[in-house]
Amino acid sequence: MELNSYQQQAFDHQRAEIEKFGKKNWFFVIFFLCWIAAGAYALYLQITKGHGVTGMRDNVVWGLFIVNFIFFIGLSYAGAIIAGVLHLLKVPWGKPIIRLAQMMTVISVIVGPIFILLCVGRFDRLWHLFVYPRIQSPMTWDVMAVVTFFAGSVLFLYLALIKDLAVYRDAKMNVPKWKQWLYKFLAIGYRGAASQKRHIIISQNLLAIIMIPLSIIVASILSWIFGMTLRPGWHSTIFGPYFVLGALYSGCGVLVVAMWVYRKMYKLENYITDKHFVNMGYVMMLLAAGYGYFTFSEYFTSWFGSEKWDSEVIDKLFNPKEYGWWTLFANGAGILLPIIVIAIRKFRKPNLIAAVSFIMVMALWVKRYLIIVPTLETPALPVQDTRIEYVKYSATWPEWALTFAGVATFLLFFTLIAKFVTVVPVTGLEDLHLHHGHFHPNESSATHNETVQPA
Repeated sequence: MELNSYQQQAFDHQRAEIEKFGKKNWFFVIFFLCWIAAGAYALYLQITKGHGVTGMRDNVVWGLFIVNFIFFIGLSYAGAIIAGVLHLLKVPWGKPIIRLAQMMTVISVIVGPIFILLCVGRFDRLWHLFVYPRIQSPMTWDVMAVVTFFAGSVLFLYLALIKDLAVYRDAKMNVPKWKQWLYKFLAIGYRGAASQKRHIIISQNLLAIIMIPLSIIVASILSWIFGMTLRPGWHSTIFGPYFVLGALYSGCGVLVVAMWVYRKMYKLENYITDKHFVNMGYVMMLLAAGYGYFTFSEYFTSWFGSEKWDSEVIDKLFNPKEYGWWTLFANGAGILLPIIVIAIRKFRKPNLIAAVSFIMVMALWVKRYLIIVPTLETPALPVQDTRIEYVKYSATWPEWALTFAGVATFLLFFTLIAKFVTVVPVTGLEDLHLHHGHFHPNESSATHNETVQPA
């Protein structure tokens, strides 16, 4: 594989992270594994003692596990849409962050469904979902959609990696033999021939065209599980686009945080520039406005309709003694704060945009909690002579341990993938070059004709 000078520069800058596994990496891996071990112990207690170790009861049958599932699976859909749009539109500034979006897609679609399994009381019957499905059930369609989406997301990432895998194969890096063999195997004989490039481009374009509507469809199917249930706060015709927009919005926030972390850890300031944060900030601001409109529409119609059941849920959401403060945080920090920060020019700095994105992501997780729990705490029939813990949901430490274990798994995958492939695509810089720390497309064709052999 031949590289031009800018591709070689990008590869040389990042190859050390693939060749070595430093003390800092070991620290994070061990730290994440400790959280995963704590989650494994909590899972052991749940299996041996039953769901009684959780806060889920007859009324609130769903809790943190479903909240986490919706959150992580939404990130995967968002990553696929972002990567697909940036690829199809050939956005020049988007090339260095496409891989991050694709990584987020694959990792999230692995972690998310795990939380669904935690809600299953009989693991020995999981295979019934595939052998005895009920075609009328949205759950069946959700399983089919997630499995299909997982296969597509893995293939989408792999196709984008083939060129870089060939670079790693030919670079004679200081890596173990098994790792070198892995690069050779996964590169599938790619040598940069014109026919090979054409086939990869066509395959990537077709898959991107498939993944964007597929992400929208599977996110909508997830929303219909709630929207087709006759419960206040769920039975809504706008839940489909509401879930899609919410997933895309939170995904942009996680992507910005990932950009900031990798930029700091691997010194990628010349590749993930201030411009990337500003442009992603603009996208977040538009999505925040749209998500705010849907949220206002949902709350306003339920409040104005004054149906008894809907009114009870609205009262809980806005009552400071119940969920009022959480509602304020979810909407203030999740919708208004990003709009205000991005709208004011002097605030458009990478550190501030990343901090606001992190807060927004936390707020949208709380928003998903508010979608699930208050509705389940509002039964259709009066509940009498029932202990308060059976009506009021309160997450237990095993649920929190499994939640943090899921987050640790998410971060562990991000840590390990960065030790196998470069965060910024090397061959993706073929139409770009660096100039004073910023990317500029096709400014000088003469300088792009220079090629160098890998070290």
